[in-house]
Amino acid sequence: MTAQFAVFGHPVAHSLSPRIHAAFARQEGVDLSYVAIDAAPEDFAAAIHSFGAVGGAGANITLPHKERVVALCSQLSDRARRAGAVNTLLRAGAAWHGDNTDGLGLVHDLTERHRLDLRGRRVLLLGAGGAARGVAPALLDAGVDSLWVVNRSPDKADALSDALGEPGRVHTRYLADLPSLGGFELIVNATSAGRGDGLSLPFSLAAPRSLAVDLSYGEAAISFLAWAGAAGCSHRIDGLGMLVEQAAESFALWHGRRPDTDAVYAELTARADALHTAD
Repeated sequence: MTAQFAVFGHPVAHSLSPRIHAAFARQEGVDLSYVAIDAAPEDFAAAIHSFGAVGGAGANITLPHKERVVALCSQLSDRARRAGAVNTLLRAGAAWHGDNTDGLGLVHDLTERHRLDLRGRRVLLLGAGGAARGVAPALLDAGVDSLWVVNRSPDKADALSDALGEPGRVHTRYLADLPSLGGFELIVNATSAGRGDGLSLPFSLAAPRSLAVDLSYGEAAISFLAWAGAAGCSHRIDGLGMLVEQAAESFALWHGRRPDTDAVYAELTARADALHTAD
């Protein structure tokens, strides 16, 4: 029987996840069906339940459901628990096990594909939602020196900092504080600023040899990466590589082996200008 998988989001029509997992399945000889399911927040829990009831074996979760889905899981991995967000579901009997591969995917992309050393970097994390929660623990584990969380909603920034449990390395600041924070060696945009919600950033945030990363890709990453270029960041990277790497980690959880990502990443990069973010 063909195994059933899906990605849930709202909106999700432009998601690349079905294409990525189809490529992985061909590479590994796995028989699977992987579809995109658009579920509004008020319909999300019912949609997840229905998918499991018809034999869904696993799923990816994207905006705006990564935090919401935690309550639907009977078990959480350690990294999902630390993040307080889930991007990967595995069927466990009649229940869902929640995991989070976002941070592992980001670190793998930066350190393995781009050969960048994250150790000792002073890091600015813009945003405190599901995407930010997914990558923050992995950045700490990768050896960054300090993590400064800035969010439009102060209470969410405080909640993320508290959840990470490292007050000596993790600090909360607010948008009004940005001009006085100094320079950072790594700036991660985990906000929706590229989706029509503008974010004004001072150039003083960029230090010599700064690395700027947008967790979005395609059109949604243009604004932040343009700012990073004007600010003088030496490296500017979008979230396409992270998307492929986190998908590979999800695939490995479901099927017991991790596919090669280089060919899939190269294919998507060749048409990056035409991509929209929906993952």
